[in-house]
Amino acid sequence: MSDYSLDDAMEDLSTAEDFLDFFKIEYEPTVVHVNRLHILQRFHDYMAQGQDMLPETEEARHTVLKRLLAKAYQDFVESNALQEKVFKVFQNQEKSNGFVSLDQIDNLSK
Repeated sequence: MSDYSLDDAMEDLSTAEDFLDFFKIEYEPTVVHVNRLHILQRFHDYMAQGQDMLPETEEARHTVLKRLLAKAYQDFVESNALQEKVFKVFQNQEKSNGFVSLDQIDNLSK
């Protein structure tokens, strides 16, 4: 790596492409273009789930984070945003059929 710590280096990354390039993960640009926010959110979720188990050494952490990002990317190669339901808006769609009754609208205005 470089003189930067892994955390410092990751703070400078902003796009899914930046992260994938940083961790040297090959990717299909069309998959990333359509799912970039979903991939980053899934990566964040995977990191949060394993936060207590991350190794202490930079090299080992880099390896684990690379695997988590590759897994997050692969989720959207094999599936799509509607099926993966990363964001709450997709999770809520399943619970609702989209119908809003007049009573519900009236209750909102009170």
